[in-house]
Formats: sequence, structure tokens, C-alpha cells
Amino acid sequence: MDQSLNYNYKIVKQFAVATVVWGVIGMLVGVIIAAQLAWPALNLDIPWLTYGRLRPLHTNAVIFAFGICGLFATSYYVVQRTCQVRLFSDKLAAFTFWGWQAVILCAVVSLPMGFTRGKEYAELEWPISILIAVVWISYAIVFFGTIVKRKVKHIYVANWFFGGYILAVTILHVVQGAVMPASFTKSYSAYTGVQDAMIQWWYGHNAVGFILTAGYLGMVYYFIPKQAERPVYSYRLSIVHFWALIFTYMWAGPHHLHYTALPDWTQSIGMVFSLVLLAPSWGGMINGIMTLSGAWHKLRTDPILKFMIVSLSFYGIATFEGPMMSIKTINSLSHYTDWTVAHVHAGALGWVGFITMGSIYYILPRIAGQTKMYSTRLVDVHFWVATIGVVLYIAAMWIAGVMQGLMWRAVNPDGTLTYTFVEGVKATYPYYVVRVGGGLLYLAGMCVMAYNTYMTVRGTKVPVARIPELNAAHA
Repeated sequence: MDQSLNYNYKIVKQFAVATVVWGVIGMLVGVIIAAQLAWPALNLDIPWLTYGRLRPLHTNAVIFAFGICGLFATSYYVVQRTCQVRLFSDKLAAFTFWGWQAVILCAVVSLPMGFTRGKEYAELEWPISILIAVVWISYAIVFFGTIVKRKVKHIYVANWFFGGYILAVTILHVVQGAVMPASFTKSYSAYTGVQDAMIQWWYGHNAVGFILTAGYLGMVYYFIPKQAERPVYSYRLSIVHFWALIFTYMWAGPHHLHYTALPDWTQSIGMVFSLVLLAPSWGGMINGIMTLSGAWHKLRTDPILKFMIVSLSFYGIATFEGPMMSIKTINSLSHYTDWTVAHVHAGALGWVGFITMGSIYYILPRIAGQTKMYSTRLVDVHFWVATIGVVLYIAAMWIAGVMQGLMWRAVNPDGTLTYTFVEGVKATYPYYVVRVGGGLLYLAGMCVMAYNTYMTVRGTKVPVARIPELNAAHA
């Protein structure tokens, strides 16, 4: 049989397994730095184990290793299934896998050594940034090339979200990556002063908007209908959701720079667009949840569906909280506190983590030639352990953040500060300990997933999937 007529599941399997492996590593580093905030001596006075070096390693490992490997795996799976053709180029797809692993390994080496641009989510120095660009362009060629050669006239909405995230990240990376190299390991931004800050948070917030939101909404619109065996509640709403989100997100970045040297009108534009974002975000969340109409009973026995639906709940929480925190009066309390940490992790652990895990659990048996995961019970254990971990984590940081904001702004009748900064740190300590506990539970769940993944895929060969095949996502 002509192999060109079969889906390329090998690349999907590689990225799916890499997602799980990097998830364990990224979350382990997260637990280590959370523990260092509670017990600073844990850095052991070793420079490359200090919080300042491990923290960017944690964010890069979770977002770019765990998160984007998950997006590679799911987008390659979805675009083949919905277009009913094999990937545009197997060799180029293989290059994206090995090239992306090389990017991650370079980050693992360079960040603990202290080689960094000092930019949030853009710490990697210019040689690595160039490699990222090359891999990303290859990714775009494979994805859009597959779209072009599709056998189905219609482009399913999940591919709109995947395609939107690929294009937006290309623009973000190129603009933010404009630097002047001073050496192989050091460079300086092409922008200065407040313009540099504006570019940084235009990039930083849109990394959230297009990687951590648009990309994962592609998973929502394919895998939830598939797992629930129900059509998308409103396909028209999904298209409105896409265009509203894509247009609005680009303008929300200035809300990271309230009460700074950024012009006040720019801050206000960021706030307004952040508030507007609430509508498309919740429209998408409601669309996903309503897809379960007539299938709610499945949640009793289907832990994969639990992951997916709870992820939408966290998406709703994070996309309500974000616009609220962008309001200047609220931001004056929340800024620089652990409330921001709670907000980020409600999105990262609850929304991004859960929808990725649910989607990978869906994919793994199918690309390993199995009918289901090695242990459905272990998937259920993972769900409950991770859910308790997330709730402990974000509740502790919410309480700590509001407390910090109130303590920092409290003044005596004579105008002096009521509390010293150290008193605020001391009051926060118990919540840092609770956060470590929540992080350990979430990490434990990830380790359970790693074991379940290994037992599911070990000794299996990638199955042959014939084309064309009925696409149940359209059913």
C-alpha cells in the first residue's frame, strides 16, 4: 500500500511523548523554585541553582517545552484528520521535532549558566532565537502546506485557531527578537526605554494570547466534540469567537504597564481592550461547555472529558480575572503581588495544563494502536490529584496577593507605612508553603501521566490510518 496515503502518526507520537517528558521536568523545576521562595537555603549557594536562573528555565520549560510540544502534537494530528491528507512534508515535520528539542536543550544549558536577555518569555539569546525562527518557519510550511493540499473544501475551525497562533507567534518573535549582538552569548535590545517596555509586553501578553490561548482553543474545538461524541454547540459562534479574539488580543499588552512611564492613554487602551476580551473569551468557554449538551452523564465515567471540561472552567476564571486586573483601580492593589502569580497559574495549570493533558490522553491510544490508555483509573487519579493541587496553589496565592497589596498600601494617621516590607514577606510565608504542597500534587499527577504514557506506548508500532476517514468532529 502506498504510504503517502496514510497519516503521519510518527511525528504526532514523538511530540506527544515529548510533551509528557518535558511536562514532568518543567513542573519539577517549578516545585524547586517554589520551595526556594519558602526556604531560600535550598539553592545550596550554587549559582546555577539560584531562583533567578531557574525561574526562566521553569517558564521556558512549561510554555515552550511542555506547552508547544503539545501544540505541535495536536496541530499535526488535527490538521491531517480534518484535511484528510498526510502532512505536507514528513522530512520537514521531522526537522521541526528535532529542531525544537535542540532549542529546548539549549535553553536547559544556557539559562542556568546565566546567559539571558532578561526579557519575560524571551530570555533566550540571539543564536537560539534564530534557531527558533528556522524551526517555526518550517512548522508553518508543514501546517499551511497541509491545509493547501486538503481534500476537504471546508477548513475546520480548530485549524483557524492553530493557523492564527502560528502566524501571530512568527510576528511576535521577529519584532521582539530585534537585538544587537555583542558576543555569541550576549546581545542588547534594538529598542530603548519605555518603547522597549512596550514592545516587551506587547510580545509577553500576546504570547499568552496566541500561544497559551488561541493554540489551545484549537484543541478545544476538535478534542471536546470528539471525546463527547457531540457536534460543536454553535459552529457560527466558534467563527465569531476566532475573529473577535484575534483582533482584540493584540491591543491588550499595555495593561502590564499601569502606573509606569508608559503614556496614560496607552495604558487606558490596554485596559479597554482587556475588558472587551471578556466577551469573546466567555463566548468560547460557553460554546465548549454547551457542546456537552445531552452528554453530561459521560463525565461520571470519562476522566479525559473531565480534564477537558474543567480546563474550560479555568479558562473562564482566568479570562474573567485578567480583564478585572487590568482595571487601573484594581491593578493598583494587585500589581507586583502574588495575585498575579495566582492568575498566571490558574491559566497555565488549570486551563493550558488540563486541556493539553486531556488532548494527549485522547491521542496516545490512537497513535499507539490501542483502544484506550493503559489505565483509565490512573487517568482519573491524575485528574483529582492535579485538580486539588491547582486549587491549593491558586487559593494560597490569591490570599497572599490580596494580603500583600493591602499591607503595602496601609498607612498610619501620620502618613507613614503601617508595615515594613519584611513584615509582608513574613506574613506570606505560610502561603508559600501551601503553594509548594499544591505544586507537588500537580507534579505527582504529571508523573502518573508519564507512567501511564509509557505503559500505553511501550512496544507498540505506529498504526497505519487510511485516508480518507470520516471526521467525527464535523458530525
